[in-house]
Amino acid sequence: MLRLAIILGLLGLVGPFAIDMYLPALPRIAGDLNATEAQIQATLTAYFVTFGLGQLFYGPMADQTGRKAPIVLGLAVFLAGSVGAMAAGDATSLMLWRAFQGLGGAALMVVTRAVIRDRYTGSEATKLMAMLMLVISVSPMLAPLAGSAVIAVSGWRMVFGVLAALAAVNLVLALFVMPETLPKERRVPVNLASMRRGAKVLLTDPAFMGLTFIGGFGMASFFVFIASASFVYTGQFGLSPTGFSLAFAINAVGFFGASQVAAMLGARFGIRRVVRLAVTGFFLFTGTLALVALAGFASLPVITALLFCGNACLGLVIPTTMVLALDDHGDIAGLASSLGGTLQMLAGGVMIVVSGLFFDGTATPMLVAIALCAAISFTLTLISLPRRAEAAA
Repeated sequence: MLRLAIILGLLGLVGPFAIDMYLPALPRIAGDLNATEAQIQATLTAYFVTFGLGQLFYGPMADQTGRKAPIVLGLAVFLAGSVGAMAAGDATSLMLWRAFQGLGGAALMVVTRAVIRDRYTGSEATKLMAMLMLVISVSPMLAPLAGSAVIAVSGWRMVFGVLAALAAVNLVLALFVMPETLPKERRVPVNLASMRRGAKVLLTDPAFMGLTFIGGFGMASFFVFIASASFVYTGQFGLSPTGFSLAFAINAVGFFGASQVAAMLGARFGIRRVVRLAVTGFFLFTGTLALVALAGFASLPVITALLFCGNACLGLVIPTTMVLALDDHGDIAGLASSLGGTLQMLAGGVMIVVSGLFFDGTATPMLVAIALCAAISFTLTLISLPRRAEAAA
């Protein structure tokens, strides 16, 4: 299990690094390209939207051809997008190449989930998902710092050069190291009729949809933070790119630490109960922070402390809801993973756009949007995972 987790984790680093590594440079990119904050935030939205929509293609492809082919294709597309972003001359072209990056990176998200479902279910799958999160969680801690170092030495364009090199290394890894986990006899021919049938099953399954959006709006809260934090931390609080990177990393520590005990807590108390309690904590911490901000008392230490607690709760929510959503759909795991991922990424993209309408460079709009995401997840949890269902976990 450890070897598979490391392989999937290294592949999975590509997408998060594409998000986190250039965050310290967002204000500088805006200046260099004569762009507004909203235009630069749109480069993140473009990435998330194509990242989500691309999963609708890669998931069925993974069910038909096996797991390796879509990963190889996705890495190749991501590599091309990275080279294009490196040479972008304005905000619009950067947005388009970022969309291309997202289209390639989508394969790495959806197929790694399906690989886990190929081998494991239940608590074992949660354990492997948490081990995968262990590797991926390095990204929010190290990627901004690495990005700051690259920016200081070579400028923000070289960040995309590093991402291109990372994609090339992972392409070799996918071709020669990653095992194929879907045998030929279990592959499902993909056609529109089968996709419609599978999509209908998933879209009309209240448990699947509820769990997908519980995790989806949890992820959306982090996307809102990603889109706004560099402007808030460097503008309102005067942090340097390195200082922002360190503050950003603190949030990842809470998420990372909690994700590693998700499987143990799920086995002991029931996965559904863990989700209920974790979403409640997420809602309380972020809601409190939003109220504090609206009252005018949101200092940097207060924001850092409460976001740390909220993201620790989120670390229990994301891996567990992923596993629960796929548990009953092993025969269409690729489609289920891709559809779920698409819906989650679209939710994240929508929340970035909505929060961007009110963003003024200060922390309050960002924190209120994060609390709104938590409130939606909490409401969906009350509907999708009623207390009486905990005994079945």
